Amino acid sequence: MPQHQGHAMSSEMEQCVENCLECHRICERTAVHCTQMGGKHVEPTHLRLLRDCAQICITSADFMLRESDVHPQICGVCAEVCARCAESCEQFGDDAQMKECAEICRRCAESCQQMASMAKRM
Repeated sequence: MPQHQGHAMSSEMEQCVENCLECHRICERTAVHCTQMGGKHVEPTHLRLLRDCAQICITSADFMLRESDVHPQICGVCAEVCARCAESCEQFGDDAQMKECAEICRRCAESCQQMASMAKRM
């Protein structure tokens, strides 16, 4: 089990890593879906958010896995980007792919916010 500051990685952090990896995957798949759909799905700000979210999620997971002492700051940024991405995806109504992406982004945002907040209490 990975070590974090001399202790086993917390279950919350392990779950956050998993949420980040899942969010990375769904955002990458959703970006492909959007390019196939065209129209408002390919609006530049929306596509950029999907790609930003995928990138910050993988970065956040990496920082937690290597026990970086700045992971709380990265998780805070990740939470913000995931929340914005979820809002963007929610604009697409009944599109199942977009709904799934929004749900996973929200879950990741909550988890990353928890990681960012935990560090502030230490």
